[in-house]
Amino acid sequence: MTINAGETPPDVSPLTPPVTAAIQANWTRLRPALRRVAEFVLDNSSVVSSMSVDTLAHICDVSTATVVRFCQEIGLTGYRELRLGLAAETGGREHFGVGLSGEITAEDSLTELVAKVAYADARAIEATAAMISETSLQAVVAAIVAARKVTIFGVESSSVAATNLQQLLVGIGILAFDWRDANAALVSAALAQSGDVAIGISHSGVTYAVVDTLAIARANGAATIAITSNPRSSLAANADHVLQTVVQEGTFRSAQMASRAAQLMVVDCLYAAVARSTYDRSEAALRAARNAIDQHNPAGYHP
Repeated sequence: MTINAGETPPDVSPLTPPVTAAIQANWTRLRPALRRVAEFVLDNSSVVSSMSVDTLAHICDVSTATVVRFCQEIGLTGYRELRLGLAAETGGREHFGVGLSGEITAEDSLTELVAKVAYADARAIEATAAMISETSLQAVVAAIVAARKVTIFGVESSSVAATNLQQLLVGIGILAFDWRDANAALVSAALAQSGDVAIGISHSGVTYAVVDTLAIARANGAATIAITSNPRSSLAANADHVLQTVVQEGTFRSAQMASRAAQLMVVDCLYAAVARSTYDRSEAALRAARNAIDQHNPAGYHP
């Protein structure tokens, strides 16, 4: 989803994000009473799926109206949709052979570990896809298409998405650079100007190297975009547009691994949308690249 810094999320796609992921995405906006409900739902999702609204309200020491308001705050129409969503998630865990929490533990077998990683990645991709607004995505695509150059910043695990996006954009004829070294990134941001696009990628939204770099690029006139799971982070505050990923928190780096899958899904959507927007140019660029690779390879070798 693209969110102007500090604003409430706009319209979303017809897909429905997993309930627990929606809770995580809206966590920072929940008031204390609503957060009590959220905590219980996250810890007891399979039980809540068969629980009445009165029972949940009693357990959380809130009114039934507060439970309904909680449902609405995370984007649902009411308590019935909450129960159905939780039941569907429980079924999804069963499909992957994943236990109630889905968290990786020291006691997991390799089979269980693979199932849990697959479940976390699949849920992150599904939830992130559900948060993408067609109108908002198009605004980001338009900025990239019109850009003099695109500069992408990402460190540690987010550098994978940054490098992937840079390579994809270059492959369809768009001048793009990615920087993983903090000093090189700062130099690039200092030289940014109007007509450029700067993209910062950080799961937490508080990675200081990426935040500072995006802030400098923005101060120099570049259009700025953040890809983060925290739309109210300092990274988002320095962005003209935010593409939000949705990842369920977990133990043993499971959230960090799933965040990479969600980031790469956003990257693929951006690439495909930009390529569609510049179809003839992109097709010609891909054809030229393929011809160059074919001419370089030994005769008769077809990868």
